[in-house]
Amino acid sequence: MKRLPYRANTATGDVFDIDFALHPETGDSVRVEQTLSLVLDAIDRDLKVMGATSNGDILQALAMALAVRARMIHGGGEMVVQLTHKLVGDALHAAMAADRQSPPHGHA
Repeated sequence: MKRLPYRANTATGDVFDIDFALHPETGDSVRVEQTLSLVLDAIDRDLKVMGATSNGDILQALAMALAVRARMIHGGGEMVVQLTHKLVGDALHAAMAADRQSPPHGHA
């Protein structure tokens, strides 16, 4: 199975080195990485301008955006739902397996 090693440098200073599994029918892993970075960067830019937003609200908006993108696919509804669940599940497991590297806090 193809893999996508991805380093997430978060706005909070945490770093996650995530080893994502790619779906066997992935067309272009470079575009997957670019789109992932684009989405994460857009959220960070928005938070800098608009201020604090709860993580739950951000997750909910991303879930809704994913649902809209999934609905845009011409195909059997149940197949799209199953594929989306699998992709999200695999990505979540990969992210949760990644070690969190946090910057030092407090006085040295």
